[in-house]
Amino acid sequence: MVGRRFLSLQGVELASRIATDPFERYTVFEKQYNAGVELMKSVDLMYQTMLAELGQRSLDAAWTADFPPEGRFTPANIKGRKYWYFDIPDGHGGTKRRYVGPAEDPDIAQRVSDHKRDKDDLRARRRLVNTLTREGGMISPDAMSGDIVEALADGGLFRLRGVLIGTVAFQCYSGLLGVRLPMAAILTGDADIAQDYAISREVEDSLPPIVELLQDVDASFRPVPHRSGSGASSAFQNADGYRVEFLTSNRGSGDYVDQPAKMPALGGASADPLRFLDFLIREPVRTILLHRSGIPVVVPDPARYAVHKLIVASRRHTDGQGPAKREKDIRQAALLFEALQQTRRSADLALVYNEAWERGPAWQDAIRIGAGMLPAPDADRFKMVLIDGAKKNREEIELPFGE
Repeated sequence: MVGRRFLSLQGVELASRIATDPFERYTVFEKQYNAGVELMKSVDLMYQTMLAELGQRSLDAAWTADFPPEGRFTPANIKGRKYWYFDIPDGHGGTKRRYVGPAEDPDIAQRVSDHKRDKDDLRARRRLVNTLTREGGMISPDAMSGDIVEALADGGLFRLRGVLIGTVAFQCYSGLLGVRLPMAAILTGDADIAQDYAISREVEDSLPPIVELLQDVDASFRPVPHRSGSGASSAFQNADGYRVEFLTSNRGSGDYVDQPAKMPALGGASADPLRFLDFLIREPVRTILLHRSGIPVVVPDPARYAVHKLIVASRRHTDGQGPAKREKDIRQAALLFEALQQTRRSADLALVYNEAWERGPAWQDAIRIGAGMLPAPDADRFKMVLIDGAKKNREEIELPFGE
């Protein structure tokens, strides 16, 4: 069992070890004071400002497309909470109702107020995307990933509180954090989508049929038979092997792991229940995927993504693609630890780390194993970021590396 450590003592021990070992790679903190040592490059503030503008304009455009002026917003109280719905004439004297989101969301409340004013500016947004990717050093997805996410977004995925996870989400962190991430960490051949089961059941709305949305992008997409033998599908794949998978949280027993969950809001797709996923998709953030004119997406908080990657790495199989995926998990986690330190977000990392750690022994074991896979310089950085963040939060923290 790892003992509780006092922050000041741990910090002194770590700083001393790094300072006396000339072969250790510099931490980000030390790079600030050592000439000739390369820092993770930041995105120029001008381009970060442009990204913020693109995000606002893309959200405005998506909102206008989803909620045309001839409709109206209607509040509804469900289980003691207020939600917005949108009623639009169906052309036959009735109305069709669509889910919008919780009334306490300030962005939604403002857009309900302003929706008749919003206008599209597609060409200008495309120019912004080109500038950000070609000049600003931000990352755009491969064409297939971008087209898939755009089709799902247009179908209402993020309005229905779906969350883009996996490497396509990681690609968004360059703009979100204002740093340049290496290309080797962002290559992918799949798109992973998560939605909480309770949300899917309660929103009383749905995407169009998922298979039709995907086939509009590539006609070769087909449902993948589920490993359980169930007739439901949680994954879809095209002729080139590109795969789209749907996942949901599993807070219960392991009995549900190999059984697809029916997801009423996902247009006929089921989802594989995964342990630890609820931690990842809690309190997600809005950002922009830099594809075409910019796609408003919802992704995990980057600090949660980093901690979750350690957990996932600890549970990878040792055969097949497991080792390669595990290496990628650790690489992405390490890059985010560095980015969070450089952008002064250590408090965010320490906060979500403590949340995960306090969930119990199974979580602690997974974090320990994942952290043990970090190369020594990255492990040292992880320790320093946690220590710094815990000090800022005025919390104690138990580190995952043993005595």
